[in-house]
Amino acid sequence: MQIKSEAAPAANPKQAATNVTWFAGQVSREDRERLHGHPGLVVWFTGLSASGKSTIGHLVEKRLHDRGCSTYVLDGDNVRHGLNSNLGFSPEDRTENIRRIGEVAKLMVEAGVIVLAAFISPYRVDRDRVRGLLKPGEFIEVYTQCPVDVCAGRDWKGLYQKAQAGLIPEFTGISAPYEPPEHPELVMATDQVSAVEAADRLVAFLETYARVPALSEKRRGVL
Repeated sequence: MQIKSEAAPAANPKQAATNVTWFAGQVSREDRERLHGHPGLVVWFTGLSASGKSTIGHLVEKRLHDRGCSTYVLDGDNVRHGLNSNLGFSPEDRTENIRRIGEVAKLMVEAGVIVLAAFISPYRVDRDRVRGLLKPGEFIEVYTQCPVDVCAGRDWKGLYQKAQAGLIPEFTGISAPYEPPEHPELVMATDQVSAVEAADRLVAFLETYARVPALSEKRRGVL
């Protein structure tokens, strides 16, 4: 497990809308975080399809929910049912997919929510752009590192088999590239540890790194 806490700078996307002004309400982010009892932040899972991103993300969410934390999982497939249903898998669409998710995640962080974002997000520049939307320490990149053959062997959707047969174009790890993170906060070798063990490690990391309350603290009313 690798730990790094320094945030990387990133450029902001172009804003086409004009004559718009941000309206500041009467409830601050600090007010919301006091209500929740923890800071808002993004845990960004990146890795190949079937590397364990969503599985670990949902396990972590359940553990945090049991502590009374306010959480939400943004899952790659789920988001493409609605918000990003008009996007395909070209490099340009992948970039726009992550751009939109980054903006949604930023709003949720402002609401004081712990966002667990599970996306292949194959391009470093796209992930770094999301990091750049947030303050240092608010973006925790978790690399679910797993060999492509192991991912293919555990793929219950059968996507790798279809991709290898040429039925799915631009499939990450087969016919499209994946750029591993260079400085993630955590690396989980998911071919060597179980999803449960990975989730436990991540929760322990969040307790120390991001001030997420321990189970006994939250449930006993310390916060």
